[in-house]
Order: sequence, then C-alpha cells, then structure tokens
Amino acid sequence: MIAASRDGTNRAGHELVGRALVLCPLLRSGDQRSRPPEAILAEAVGLTEAIGLAAVHGEVVRLAQFRPATLLGSGAVETFRELIAAHEIGVAVIDAAVSPVQQRNLEKAWKCKVIDRTGLILEIFGERARTREGQLQVELAALTYQRSRLVRSWTHLERQRGGFGFLGGPGESQLEMDRRLIGERIVRIKRELEDVKRTRGLHRRARKRVPYPVVALVGYTNAGKSTLFNRLTSASVIAKDLLFATLDPTMRSVALPSGRNIILSDTVGFISDLPTDLVAAFRATLEEVQEADLVLHVRDIAHPDSAAQRGDVETVLRDLGLDELIDHGGLVEVLNKIDLLTPDARDSLRLQAERDPHRLAVSAVTGDGCADLLAEIDRRLAAARQTVDLRLRHDEGARLAWLYDHGEVLDRRADDSHVYVRVSLDPSDIARFHRESEGAAAKRRRDAGA
Repeated sequence: MIAASRDGTNRAGHELVGRALVLCPLLRSGDQRSRPPEAILAEAVGLTEAIGLAAVHGEVVRLAQFRPATLLGSGAVETFRELIAAHEIGVAVIDAAVSPVQQRNLEKAWKCKVIDRTGLILEIFGERARTREGQLQVELAALTYQRSRLVRSWTHLERQRGGFGFLGGPGESQLEMDRRLIGERIVRIKRELEDVKRTRGLHRRARKRVPYPVVALVGYTNAGKSTLFNRLTSASVIAKDLLFATLDPTMRSVALPSGRNIILSDTVGFISDLPTDLVAAFRATLEEVQEADLVLHVRDIAHPDSAAQRGDVETVLRDLGLDELIDHGGLVEVLNKIDLLTPDARDSLRLQAERDPHRLAVSAVTGDGCADLLAEIDRRLAAARQTVDLRLRHDEGARLAWLYDHGEVLDRRADDSHVYVRVSLDPSDIARFHRESEGAAAKRRRDAGA
C-alpha cells in the first residue's frame, strides 16, 4: 500500500490537478506478471501522476478470482467505496483490463470515474502526441478502444480536452457516440497513416542516398533515452523524470570521433503490458528501428526492475521481427543512470561492461561514458564496412573527394594516367559508386559517338 506525495506536484514538478485511487488487482495464484507486486504498483502510480492525478491511495488487491460483474469482490468494492468518499477521490485507476460492464458497475458503486490501464496509457499518449503522425496513431488506438465502450468523451468526434477525455471534462455531456461515425473515422485515419508510412519510406530511401547510417535508441519508458539523445546531439528534446515524457520520434545528426556523420533516432518508450491497439498503431513509428543500422537499448540500470524491463523491451523488438538482432549480438545495451549508483556498484558495473562487448555503462546526465559510447558506435559501423581498391582518372577529383567524405581512404598512389585508392566503405556506398561509374562511362561513350 502507498500514499502519494502531499505537495501537489509529480516528479517532474507539474501540478497534480485531481485525486485518484490506484488499484493493482492480482490473483493469489497463477498470476502471469513477472514483477514484484510493489514494482507493479509503483509503475501504476507513476502512470497516474504522468496524467496529472495525485495518487491519494494505492494498493495491491489480492483476489482468488476476477468477478465478471465488478472485477473485485463485493467486500473490496464496499471498502474502496468508503475510502473514495472519505478522500473525495474523483478517479479510480485499475491497473488491469476492465470490461465495459465492470467499468460501468464500479462507477455506479463508487460514484467516480473508473479507467483501466489501457485507458490511462491512451490518455497520456493523447496529451503527449505533438506531430500529426503521433496524433493519428493515438487517435486510431483510442477509437478502437472506445468503439466497444461508447465512452462519453467526444462530441461528433471532436476533442473536448487534452488527452482523450477518459477522465471526464465537457464531453461527458455527450451521452452516446455513434458507432458508424467511429468506424468511418477509423477508416480515414488508417488511410492517412498509410500515407504517412509511404512518406517515411521515401525519407528512408532519401537518407540511404545521402547516405548516413541510422542509429536508433530504444528502451523502457523513463530509461533516459531523451536525456541521452540530448547529450549526444546537443538537442533540446523534452526529458523529464516522468513516464512517457516524450512520444513522437525525433532524429538528429551526430558527428562520430572519426568525423563520420550518423542519424540518431529517439523512439517512443516501451512499457510492460502495452495495449495491443497501441502496439499496432505505433508499428509505423517503430519501423525506424527495423530499418536502423545499429540499435542501442538504453536501460535504467539503477531501477530495481531493470532486468524485467529489459525483457519487456526485447519482447516488443521480437514482435517487430528483430530476433536475429537480439540473438546474435547486434543490440548494444547502454546501461544508463550510473550516477545514481553507489561508487562500489558503479565500479563493479564498469568492470562487467568492460568484459562484455555488447554493454556500455554511461550517465546521460553527467556525460560519463558518452565518449566511449560514440567510439563504440564508430567501431561497430566501421566493422560493417568493406575494403575495395578503386581506380580513378586524374580529372575525377570530385569523385575522389566523395570517397574521402563517405569512407576511410587507407592507401592512395598515382601514375601518369590514374589515381589508385584503397578505401573502406559501406556496401551501399560501394554499390552507389559503381552505379555512378557505369553512368559516367556510358555518358562518355555517348559523347564520343556524337
């Protein structure tokens, strides 16, 4: 059992504008969750605070079975009814899947709004989405969720407040949403997202023509991805001690120690038991991870459930078809927040990381270890390059300069007619160089024939 902070703010310093009860119902036997109950409750409280609600009371509720009508037993329903009335609580957050019937019966018994884990996460995402793509993806997931519930939070599918209105607001006066309108809106959103997907594909192809390697950051929400992103890119992406502080993917260019440029991509954070509708809606965004040349898994190594969070992230990556990346060492684990460890624990972790080529210990806040991380990215990308011997004419200075810009020239010599270089290049650059060579040769033959 927990009690929320009394200062009226969450960990990021934002004002908490409502009072909430947070319940984590768990079966006494056979529960499938891998985390300790206290950790499950702490995460649920964090999600509640992320939407601006003060968790006045939080509790793990042990049940012999889930009741079809109210999820909880009649005794628990009555106990929490009294607690809700005594503390003037306006929202009850149930960290589980709650059916429409159970939601309606609990709201009648408790005289307050009831939302489940899916509704809470959708509410957070609805407030945090900033780009048109992010808003479309969250709206699609929210409409799919709402279609079976007819939650009274929309008026002819227009937004009434921040988030998606599961917590109330002016839209509560709308008694029922029209299922046909929702279905039509879902079809339109899916069409728009297909356009977004095509546009992303065009952008990826354009980057490959540049080309800069793409390095993607993935990790559990609040693992410090955005802070690390800001550290490496000198950007100003929102980074707060708050679950899902950022939602939309961001990309920036980064110069590696060798002088080579890469594109660093910061993606949406993962979370355990992420609603299926959200996983499907964000598949287009996560395609950036599938197309990346290197994936960095940022872990909050100071978190007591860091190992379980790692498992949740890897589950999502496997769902995206990245089994080979995980199983064959293509994933680099960035053990973040070492500044929060004791000196002995920090030294021990560094020794472990030195023995494991797939792990690096860093602090995104202090910058400790970030130079080593950039060097490791440089080394891994260089290892994927191939060494080729090329011959150029003396009048092809621009093409020689291109080789210096895109690769590492290992040797260079010249005679009276040609320049000979040995260069390390990405396979895509080698193919591009040969295509342009063939095109230039064909043009010379045409000019000679004319």
